[in-house]
Amino acid sequence: MQVRLRAMRYEAEGANSYELEALPGASLPPFTAGAHIDVTLAPGLTRSYSLANNPAERSRYRLGVLLETESRGGSRHVHERWRVGDILEVTPPINDFPLHARAAHSVLIAGGIGITPILAMAEELAASGRSWTMHYVCRTRARAAFLERVEAFPEAAVYFDAEPGGGALDLAGLIGRAPAGSHLYCCGPAGLLAAFETAMQARPDCAGHIERFASAETPAAQGGFRLILRRSGRTIDVLPGQTMLDALLDAGVDAAFACTNGICGTCETKVLAGVPDHRDDFLTDAEKAANAKVMVCCSGARTPTLELDL
Repeated sequence: MQVRLRAMRYEAEGANSYELEALPGASLPPFTAGAHIDVTLAPGLTRSYSLANNPAERSRYRLGVLLETESRGGSRHVHERWRVGDILEVTPPINDFPLHARAAHSVLIAGGIGITPILAMAEELAASGRSWTMHYVCRTRARAAFLERVEAFPEAAVYFDAEPGGGALDLAGLIGRAPAGSHLYCCGPAGLLAAFETAMQARPDCAGHIERFASAETPAAQGGFRLILRRSGRTIDVLPGQTMLDALLDAGVDAAFACTNGICGTCETKVLAGVPDHRDDFLTDAEKAANAKVMVCCSGARTPTLELDL
């Protein structure tokens, strides 16, 4: 669907927020806390961005985008090219990181720009009157996006681990003190997510949920195998240095994709024969063991050929 970029705002060093509105005569589909939209930035360039505003709001979507120092094109495109009034192509909201409504207590943990889906959860929890806390860690105050809104919540604590006296997040202690039956949510850089997953192993009486901006796995680019496309009757060699998606696009195959690092599920493809080398963070362990589908943007093959429903 199409939306208009209504406003842009500086939020922190390297981070802006972008407010999207419906076009005249249209309306924005509702969303739930933790949801994201996929945004088409240019032909062949699509990225997923979490919605940071209160899900009760129906007139806007608010995104937070950090300009990555090693940008693969997405964040740089947004920061350098978007202008107020632009018409953008987006998907309706998708939620792979939902807030569990019946949790007796919720603990929200965010690192850096990972505050975007966490902030929407905080807005919903604050409006509901349920039990919750939020913990937001950044290197410095100057790099903390949406900080003014976060600090307005009595339930929130902030930490600036590169500033004298800024405090440090005791993640293991925080998780260890969570009441039994709590649901804990974490979004942020890979190191924070890894520490969260490790600490959660000691709390089988609680439920942990994570949202990744990049896969924990390195994309498979060793090549050296062949793709057999059943529906189109084509055979494509995946060369060393290529991902499956690279090979498909270079051959002119119209393969759907968005994030390019195995977290959004857009490129999910049915496997008809062969064994994939799964490198995504979207499929469950059981789904990976079944080898019935593969994320072509980042995964490879453990067999000389891989037959796909393309």
